[in-house]
Amino acid sequence: MSDWLISLEGTEAGHQLALVLALSAAFLHAVFGALQKGRHDPWLSRGAIDFAYCVMAAPFALFVVPWPEPHMWLIFLGAFVIHTAYKLLQAFAYTKGSYTVVYPVVRGTGPLFAVIGAFLIFDEVFTLIQWLGVLVLLAGIFGLALYNYLFLESNRDTLGVALALAGVTGLFVALYTTYDAYGIRATADPFTFLAWFFMIDGLVFPGIAALRWGAMAARPALPPLMLRGFVGGLVAFASFGSIMMATRLDKVGEAAILRETSTVFAALIGWVVLKETVGPRRLILMALIALGAVIVEMGG
Repeated sequence: MSDWLISLEGTEAGHQLALVLALSAAFLHAVFGALQKGRHDPWLSRGAIDFAYCVMAAPFALFVVPWPEPHMWLIFLGAFVIHTAYKLLQAFAYTKGSYTVVYPVVRGTGPLFAVIGAFLIFDEVFTLIQWLGVLVLLAGIFGLALYNYLFLESNRDTLGVALALAGVTGLFVALYTTYDAYGIRATADPFTFLAWFFMIDGLVFPGIAALRWGAMAARPALPPLMLRGFVGGLVAFASFGSIMMATRLDKVGEAAILRETSTVFAALIGWVVLKETVGPRRLILMALIALGAVIVEMGG
């Protein structure tokens, strides 16, 4: 499969597959967020998920995929630092502000910085039409954040800190998107990067979660938590693996923009599964996000 995927790089078939992978990543990222937002403490959920995908990735990293080239170890170290910082920033942002306000700000700043990073690192240039699409998409995402702030936000005392943390977290989203694209292109076999990335990335948060669980007065039962971690690990493989593969097959900036339709999928999941009220204004904002992604894709 590795040879087949590599053969698609830079081709029209590779572009179409990257499109499918980026949209799949968007939907699965929304599912991933819903799993983290569930009845368990977010720190515990993240720890269980990271533990699950670390354990599942280890046999593939150690015994199945080709061993990483010597230059990859420094790249893995950089990925480990960037992703750990991102997850810590995101967790602290959620402790200071509501998910419905913080999440759109993170996902809105991320693609803007990613497009700029793709220009600086990979010499990718967006057309004027594509930049129009970026602006439309960002208007929808930040409009959704503003709507949620005006009508849904209850934790206003720490909102300024939450929004600042969300903005920095968005910067790290862009950083890991472009850095992972560099990393997966730096090795001969993309599955080598994916297997080792997931094994290394899952080393920190299980320890944080274990300490937090041990300090709780009312500790949640472990079997349901570990089941959530197992499901979340599978979703993480598919979501983050898809977007990383898309950035190897095609343009990093376009993949980053398409992934941010996850905000639309998250709202749809809330509407269909969680029976949340969407309303006409949120529908319009969601349509703007989708329209912006379409303009970026058609304008390339």
